Amino acid sequence: MRILVYGAGAVGSFNAARLKAGGHDVTLLARGRRLRELQEHGVVLEAARSGVRTVTVVPLVDALEPDDMYDLVLVAMRRQQTPAILPALAANRKTPTVVFVGNNAGGGLDYAAAIGRERVLLGQGNVGGVRVDHVVRYLWARFLPFEFGELDGRRTPRSAAIAGAFRRAGLPARVVGDVDASLKTHAASLLPMVGALYWARGDVRRLARARPALRLWVRATREAQRSLRRVGTPIVPAANRLLYEWVPERLVAFGMGLFLDTDLAVAGLADAAAEGAAGEMKELADELRTILRRAGRPAPACERLFAFIDARWEQERSSASIAGSTRPTGETRPPAAPGRGRADPRTGP
Repeated sequence: MRILVYGAGAVGSFNAARLKAGGHDVTLLARGRRLRELQEHGVVLEAARSGVRTVTVVPLVDALEPDDMYDLVLVAMRRQQTPAILPALAANRKTPTVVFVGNNAGGGLDYAAAIGRERVLLGQGNVGGVRVDHVVRYLWARFLPFEFGELDGRRTPRSAAIAGAFRRAGLPARVVGDVDASLKTHAASLLPMVGALYWARGDVRRLARARPALRLWVRATREAQRSLRRVGTPIVPAANRLLYEWVPERLVAFGMGLFLDTDLAVAGLADAAAEGAAGEMKELADELRTILRRAGRPAPACERLFAFIDARWEQERSSASIAGSTRPTGETRPPAAPGRGRADPRTGP
């Protein structure tokens, strides 16, 4: 299969290297500094748990031209970055299939309108990680497959072919019947977690010890999931509903605290805590807010945690405006344990 991986962050770099090593004809699209790093070093991956490094040489391009022919374009970019590449994808009509991989709480209608519904599939990233200079430090496990699917939920020959291509490269893959619901369910727990993490200044272990913040995270996820069901979106997988709506809040928070206080959690949440991530989280939070408004039910826990996403985004945007880069300034709010009441980014949820 001839594949273009559009985006050379952690998800794009990892999958490009693994698919190439698995025998596929893979090209990686990158620009600017990242392109120069790849030209000089190749795709350098470092396993977060073992420290083992691999180097894979993948053909590189800096643009998708209208006459380029691929069997598949795998878009691995942050949600707020994808609108900028839609014109190039629309201009290229020789590639029949585009899978948008990543967080998405808004659905795929914007992609379908831009490039054609028949070409669009949605997927969820199969790896966590962060770039440190030219090295991608990644966290991957076989029990977390690449999940994707057609917008209409059908299981088609092309989705089977894509899954097969991943599996032949040693990457588990699964076709999801309702991929939109799966992505929205994921966002319903991801965004409260990120809000709590931003309250903790990106310190995963600090969050692990903050029981009120963890309980607020659980409460916010419960609100978001109930709102999804109220607007007709099922919870996928159903185990998420069981965990957040039937298991006692205190017990779920306790389990989260135990997990977060591990090296595995610190590595897995590195991307969410990284500089520059707040733009995507703000985009997703606004998409989820739209769903909450449609549901017509109060969601105070979500509002309190989303306030920290708003504050982090404003901070990064202000810093970028001043410094001419996306490097944010240090946190300014003093630490405070989350309690009840209105969220205040200066004091805590």
